Formats: sequence, C-alpha cells, structure tokens
Amino acid sequence: MRRASLALSLALTAALAAAGATVPASAAQADASASEQWRPVYHYAPAKNWINDPNGLVYENGTYHLFYQHNPEGVDWGNMSWGHATSTDLVHWTEQAVAIPYTQDYGVFSGSAVYDENNTSSLGTTETPPIVAVWTRNDNATGIQAQSISYSTDHGKTWTNLNDGAPVLDIGSTNFRDPKVFWDSTTNRWTMAVALSAEHKISFYSSNDLIHWTHQSDFGPMGDTTAVWECPDLFEIPIEGGGSTWVLSLSIAGKTKYFTGDWDGSTYSADPVPVYDGSEGTLLEGFDSGSWEGWTVNANGIQGTAIGSSPSTGDLAGHQGTGYVDTYGTGDNDTGSLTSLPFTLSTDYINVLTAGGKHPYDASATGDNGGGTLITGFDHGSWEGWAVTGSAFGDAPSTGANPGQQALHNQQGTGLLNSFYDSATGQGSDAGTGTATSPSFTIDADRLNLLVGGGHHPEGDANGKEVIELVVDGEVVRSITGANTEALNWQSLDVSDLRGETATLRVVDEGTSGWGHIMLDEARLSDTAASPFPTNTSVNVVVDGQVVASATGNSSGTLDWKSIDVTQWKGQEATLVIEDNSSADSWGHLMVDSIVASDTKGFSQAESLPQVDYGRDNYAAVTWNGTPDGKRYAIGWMSSWDYAEDLPTSTWREAMTVTREYTAHTVDGKVRLYAEPISALDSLRTSTTFSRKNTNIKSATRSMGKKAAGRSYDMELTIDPGTAERSGVKVLVGNGQETVVGYDATTGEVYLDRTKSGTNPNDSFPSVDHAAVPPEADGLIRLRVLVDHSSVEVFANDGAAVITDAVYPDASSTGVSLFAESGRARFPQLTIHELGSYND
Repeated sequence: MRRASLALSLALTAALAAAGATVPASAAQADASASEQWRPVYHYAPAKNWINDPNGLVYENGTYHLFYQHNPEGVDWGNMSWGHATSTDLVHWTEQAVAIPYTQDYGVFSGSAVYDENNTSSLGTTETPPIVAVWTRNDNATGIQAQSISYSTDHGKTWTNLNDGAPVLDIGSTNFRDPKVFWDSTTNRWTMAVALSAEHKISFYSSNDLIHWTHQSDFGPMGDTTAVWECPDLFEIPIEGGGSTWVLSLSIAGKTKYFTGDWDGSTYSADPVPVYDGSEGTLLEGFDSGSWEGWTVNANGIQGTAIGSSPSTGDLAGHQGTGYVDTYGTGDNDTGSLTSLPFTLSTDYINVLTAGGKHPYDASATGDNGGGTLITGFDHGSWEGWAVTGSAFGDAPSTGANPGQQALHNQQGTGLLNSFYDSATGQGSDAGTGTATSPSFTIDADRLNLLVGGGHHPEGDANGKEVIELVVDGEVVRSITGANTEALNWQSLDVSDLRGETATLRVVDEGTSGWGHIMLDEARLSDTAASPFPTNTSVNVVVDGQVVASATGNSSGTLDWKSIDVTQWKGQEATLVIEDNSSADSWGHLMVDSIVASDTKGFSQAESLPQVDYGRDNYAAVTWNGTPDGKRYAIGWMSSWDYAEDLPTSTWREAMTVTREYTAHTVDGKVRLYAEPISALDSLRTSTTFSRKNTNIKSATRSMGKKAAGRSYDMELTIDPGTAERSGVKVLVGNGQETVVGYDATTGEVYLDRTKSGTNPNDSFPSVDHAAVPPEADGLIRLRVLVDHSSVEVFANDGAAVITDAVYPDASSTGVSLFAESGRARFPQLTIHELGSYND
C-alpha cells in the first residue's frame, strides 16, 4: 500500500540503466500504441489507468470478486479507489465499474471483503445478505489511517459507505492499515488482522457485527523488521500428510513473506524463526570506544567530510553497543572512508552489521576518461564559441559549485558548465533556464564520453527536461540526463554509426523545480568508453592492495547483517575499508556497526522468513475469503515500488499475477507454502503446442525454431542438469534481448535473469533472482514457465519455489532457446501451450 508518509522511503532511483538509453519519465509521454505491445493476454489488467494491491478478495453467489487499488483518473499513483473485476473461475475476468471511489477528504486504501451470509452486520437482510468491505481510510488532511466500511446488497454492483466513510476503528495512527477480515470458526466471530506498519506489528481485533471491534492482541516485532509491514493475511491451511498450520503472511520490502504457527482465536503464536546476532564469532570492531582508534580516516586518497571526528552514538535501529559508523556527514553528498589496521584472516566469514546505501563495490568503476580527443573542458574562463541563451549559465563557465549548491565531486580542471544559476539574481538557483550549444565538430571515434552531473529530467519530463543532446543535421540523435547528484560522472554514448558526421552538443535546462539544473564538465571523442567514477557505499576486504570481497548497505535505516565470504584468503593479511563514494540524493551514505569474524555465515533479518515468491514482482499477495471448495487461492500485484512509477506503459499500469493455489508441505522439518497456477488456467490453452523430447546440449545455446516462438504461453520444461553448471531456457529472445530461466547446479538454485530482457524502466530494474530448489528424487528439475508479453512466472518442482518478474521486451523478441553452460545437460521434455485471453 502506497502511503504519502513513506514517500521518501519509496523514492525511486532515477539514473538511466545505460548511458544514452531514452526511458520515459512518465508513462503519459510514451507512445500508446507501443505501450500496448506489453499488455498481458491472460493476466488481469484494467483497460486503463493505475493499479496496485489486490483488495477485498471474496467469493459470493457463484462469483469471485477481485478489488484492487486503482487510480480511475490516470496511470500514476493517486486518487486511491477500489477498482473491481469479477470471475467465475479465477481465470476469465470481467472489469466492473469502480466500486468505492476516493473523495476529496480521503483515499480508499487497501483492505478486505467478506460475504456476511448471516447478516450479522444488519447492513442487508436475510434474503439479501451484504458483501462488506473493510478498508483503510487515509485522511488527506492529517494522514491518519483508520478502518472504514462499505457494503453492497446487489452482489457488488453498487456500494454504500457506512456513515459516509467515517471510521469504525481509529487509533489515531498514520501507520495503521490494510485490514484482513475473515469469519473465524475458532471463536465464531469476525477477526481482523491489521498492520501497525512502522512498529512491525500486527494487531488482532474481534467483532460480532463487523462494526464494533475489540482489540485482542498484537504480534511482533519478530523475523524481518528491516522494512514496514503491510497487507497482512491470516488463514489456516492443511499440511500434506496430516495436520494444519496458521499462516500469517506480510508484505515487506517488495516481497510477500510469511510465518507459520498457531491461532487460538485471540493470539497468534509463530513457529521459531532463525536469528543471527553475531554472538558466536569474534568481534573485530564495534566502534564503542568513542574514538577511531586503530582506524585511519579518509584513507586511500579519498577526500571528503563523511567521517566525523568520532563514531556516531544516535539511536539507530538494530545497533549493538554505543557507537557505529555513519558516513552521512552533513548530507548524502559527503564522501570519505575509514581503513583498519592490518589483521590476519582466520575465519571463513566476516559478518558485518550494515545499513544505508545499497551501492555495491564495482572494480570496473575507475573514473578513466577513455582518453581520445577533448572536445571541451570549459577551462579557459570563457564560452569559447559556445552559443548561450537564457538565464541559467552566466557570462562564463562556473569554476565549481555555485553559491547555495552542494560541493561538486569529480570535477576535472578549473571550469565547467553549471546551470544551477539564475542571472536575474546572480545567485545559484534551479530557477534559471536556457540552452548552451557547442561549436560544430566531426565525430571521428566510436564513443562520445561526457562527464555529467545534476538533475535526472529526461526528454518529456513533466517538470521540464535537463538534457545534453547530440545533434546531427538538426536532429537530436542521442540524449542523456543526470542522476540527481552533484557528483559528476562519465556517461559513454556509442556513436560508431555516426562516424564522419558533423555534430553539435546542446545542453538544455527547462526545469525550475528540485534538481532543475544540469552540469557538463568534459566531452571527449574516443574509441574507448569512459569508466564511471566509483559510487559505492561498501565494506571492502583488501588483500595485497586489491578489494577481494565486499558488502554494501540495504537502502534502509535499520542495521542488518551481511556476510562476506573470505574462505579462499584465510591465513593472509588484510585490511577493511569502509568506503562512501556515493553522493546520491537518496541513501548516499553507509552505516556500519559490529564487524565479526566467524566460521558461521551471518544472515540478514530479511532472510529469516520464507517467501511465497522470490521474484521482484509479486507484492501484497492475499487470499480469497469464502472459496466454495475450501482451497486457498491467492493473487498479487505484479510490480514493485522500486520502478512502478517509471514503467514504459502509457495507458495502463500494471497487472496482477495469475491466481495461485497455496498448499502446505513439510520440508526439512519446517512447514512451507507451495504455490502453483490454479488448474483452471489450463482452460486458456489453445490447440497450438510445441513439444520436443530428450534434447541434449553441451556448453551451447540452441534455438527451438519458429514453431516454439511466441509471447503468450504456458511452458513445461524438465531439466536433467547432468554435468552442466547452469542449464535451462531463454524466452522472449531477439534483438539482443533474452530472459533466462535456469538451474544453477553449483548453488542448487533456480534463477530468473532479466538483465537483458528489454526496456529497463530505471536502473533498479535489471535483476537476477534466485530460489533454492533441490532436485527431486529422480534428480530432475521440473519447471513451469508462464510467459505473457510483459511478465515471466516460474514455478519449480510443483510450486516448491516461485519467481515472478516483469519484463519489457520488443514485440519482435519471441524466440525460445535451450542452453547448457560448462557441461552437458539433457532436457527430457519441453512442451509449450499457447494461451488465449482472460476476457475471451
């Protein structure tokens, strides 16, 4: 559930995934016809506008109701209302009118619905029992979140807000949301599970009439407390082989996770979850001495103000002892480092308690400019043939940060173009606008390397663009923008197809709001791509002057454990370097507390709970109330807050997962949920299929040909890994694009790799997601892969592990290939069933 009170923590990274790629900042600017290439065929998506969390899942009178968070007026988050769709089989869907609209006073946030068959609420009659929706009323003026009720007596066609939407349960909190209500046969009354999100608690209430609620108990904090808890669901499910468990599922940091345990009608008792606290190892450093004794500040030539005169002592969530490292300094723009005294590596792991920026160490980030020919460096104190218009650039290049601007990083030479200026006031400001156009030059190399900083506002941005354009024959042929940082960094454009052309650079500043400026320092033509400057926030293990392993933060203000495997360097002398090279506008700092040497691999709180899905795009998953067959069916929002508002679709945004059936199994002595597509999905299969048996591949990739190609299908694949380290299938292949679904025999994991899947909405999108899946008794891995234009869902070994990811490939990327790496694999069976539409 999106909340204004957590907007900063949900702020999306804005840097481009690859220099030179043009990605719409808002779907409103994308071409509508191009957008439709990604519309799913058999996953539910509304005809237009924004959706997120599924809400109010209930079966009534032969109909499954799917409500969902919806903006009826646009493709961006806002105007939160309950959209509505219905189905008789959880596969074919019919979109209905908006059920519960927002008002000028409040948004209608997430919640649940029940069929009050016995009219306990007295909101219907015996002949026409109501459907009752319980939802979070988010007050626009105060941000207070409370629970309100709407009801329908005509099978969900029309809705009435009880008491005009006034709350039936209000504790005066701004983080009290997402009620899941169900009829509790344990006590023969209604139970509500509702999140105290920021406190990592679930509150349980009871009621006899759905209107008057009594607090029973709270559960938590426990398990994963690294991010807010949202969208709780509580249900009992039988365990294969006998018995049952009560599952409490939660949405945490983009994942739907769960506890198993017992519910007695008033209190939830969870089964034990693993905990790591570092106590079994040897403490190398806890930063509790009050000084940097044994550490060197700003080592290795890194200059900055991120490291204070002594360790921080504030109340940081998850910290141990009294002190810790915090590189925030005066802000995210500050950089710096700490280096330890040398010590001998004597254990398998260095476990580190970290928080802050998730910016991993990158050995290839050296800041090398690529050499070649310098087109401009702005170091002569004048514009040297540049044509400058408007109020943003001044009478001459800047010599560094302008008044009121944060310190710049990575500036080369004495001057640079810096549009943080307004000639009307003569001061540094985002208010100035204008253009600066270079003299003409001939493109005589393969790469154009540009040292750029400032705002991320590409072409089409609603706030006005800040871009550097490469212009040939009056046409813009390349366009790049900044990354919302005052750190200048290299971006390299491939211009090999433009060799011999005459070109100019045009710097455009049209924005007047936050980050409404852009900077250009050097421009170089070279046959070698420039390397970015380091932007890591990491704890590095250095042996013989080289970083051999590292850990980074978690984009959170809560300390959590990371483990660094140093097994292969045991016995060697090392140093630790805590390094902040990031000046990012969000999480451009690192916090470090306890550093422990151990032969036990530490693990994050985020890893303490099992997940219903190990992909990036199954959030807020909840289950239906009142299913007639007693089975537990679930659906989730097929997107992520990391990039949901940057997606390239222009008329709709986004979709739901396919409906899954949950079952419970005992695995290594622990109860685990399995999830498989519901059997009714088979009804969408057409007569078109592709099948191949016993395909052997050794260290190669083999196309399955045109008959296997497609963009909307249900694939069944069996893998015998043999001697191959990795093997599997590549889908949506073409134009250099592919989405890889494989089994890694070296780690025992199924993985989904979308790093080359097509359009990247922003730089947080590319990912490789993993889920541990031991082979079955016969040594085989069985995968079911659902592909649908803009998504890939993987179900391994009858749902023992699931990975769901959105993808945005070209419409022409339809190929299917089998592959094996570093050895031979056999594929006993590959079958592809084409799937038809959910609304046929």
